Amino acid sequence: MTTTPTFSPAAVRDALDVDGSTVIVPGDPGYDEARRIASVVDRRPSAVVRPSDTAGVARAVRFAADTGAELSVRAGGHSTMGLGRADGALTLDLRGLDGVVVDAASRTAWAGGGVTAGVYADVVGAHGLVTPFGDARTVGVGGITLGGGVGLLCRSHGLTLDSLVAAEVVTAAGEVVTADAEHHPDLFWGLRGGGGNLGVVTRFRFALHDLPEVVGGTVVLRATAESLAELVALAHAAPRELSTILTVCPCPPLPDVPPEHHGTPVVMAAVCWSGPVAEAERGLSGVRDVAARAGGVLADSVRAARYCDLLEPAPPVGAAVVTRPFFAPGVDVATAEHVVEQVQLPGALMRAVQVRVLGGAVADVPPEATAFAHRRQPVLGVVMAMAPTAPLAEEQRPWAAELADVLRAGDDALYSAFVVDGDPATRAAAYPGATGERLAAVKRRYDPHNLFRANLNVPPAP
Repeated sequence: MTTTPTFSPAAVRDALDVDGSTVIVPGDPGYDEARRIASVVDRRPSAVVRPSDTAGVARAVRFAADTGAELSVRAGGHSTMGLGRADGALTLDLRGLDGVVVDAASRTAWAGGGVTAGVYADVVGAHGLVTPFGDARTVGVGGITLGGGVGLLCRSHGLTLDSLVAAEVVTAAGEVVTADAEHHPDLFWGLRGGGGNLGVVTRFRFALHDLPEVVGGTVVLRATAESLAELVALAHAAPRELSTILTVCPCPPLPDVPPEHHGTPVVMAAVCWSGPVAEAERGLSGVRDVAARAGGVLADSVRAARYCDLLEPAPPVGAAVVTRPFFAPGVDVATAEHVVEQVQLPGALMRAVQVRVLGGAVADVPPEATAFAHRRQPVLGVVMAMAPTAPLAEEQRPWAAELADVLRAGDDALYSAFVVDGDPATRAAAYPGATGERLAAVKRRYDPHNLFRANLNVPPAP
């Protein structure tokens, strides 16, 4: 949706292009770079403000509140929805807040709101420490933490938000507060899973976990109904030290896979064993056994490495992509057969289904303890279709929705960080029942006029 700006370029420069902050408007050199996000959504904000510190963020928030400008916040990474910018809006770009400070003695680290997971993981990994993020280097720590954080360490170390111990927040009133278990505890509850509805987090304080080495990588095998169903069941039954992400798709032209398998359906099983390295083979042998029954391992990059070295760059966006997330009770053979058939259908550049098996430490935390309400879900997944242009991608949306409905087996729950629209039904599925009601009440206290709404928006309670 295009908004009419309520400010002039001169006004925003006069107010915000001070004390180290930078203002970029259409026509300025670097505008297209400043507004670009690894997303399929193309939007043109009326101004991009890049502060260098928390005071600059607070100035921008107060300017938006005083002028009535629509405000979007970019936390540094990519976004399927194109969150972090909106047509005609004032975009607050946090990439200048990019510091990481490690306190090895207290096993905590502060990260600026514009830091990416790869940068943070590299810094703390040099100390033999980790905070669990996802599986991509380019995700922003802000987006993944505020949404949840499901990745290669989730079964052993929990969601990213479970390692958040404090946050420095600029509220809708332009005030700077620190939220933790003792200070602003209701705000701290809502930040963990509430998806950016409550303020701008300029610094995150994370718990650090001793984990100098893991064993992980990707095993590629032929996708059959039996191999996919077996892998999902195996990941459920595995020790919590093993986290697994399964992607089913026609095989891309991977250099390690024999050319005769390119274009045929495969499962790319990304695995991470975070227990003792000497016990890794016990935890990972089942994956290779499934591969052997499916015709053999096509490629295998599993090795001992640092967690940060397993994080991969997000693939470049050279086409339009539509997605549909889902939670599921599992994947049986009949459902797996349907998935393998569907990803081979013609008419798209690529079709894929990704399955992330949960449980373990994710389920240890009570659902009401944070704004992430889906602790007991066994499987988180997403259906994807890629096309050369956005209109052609839109034609794939019904296919993605229908396949996701088959996988979800009647459960309409959604993971807020994977949603691609902001309608009320989506909001209710992401924040169901008491979680949604409490989040709306916290929203009313900290953002009563709904300044922070360029997201999966939770309006303040009446």
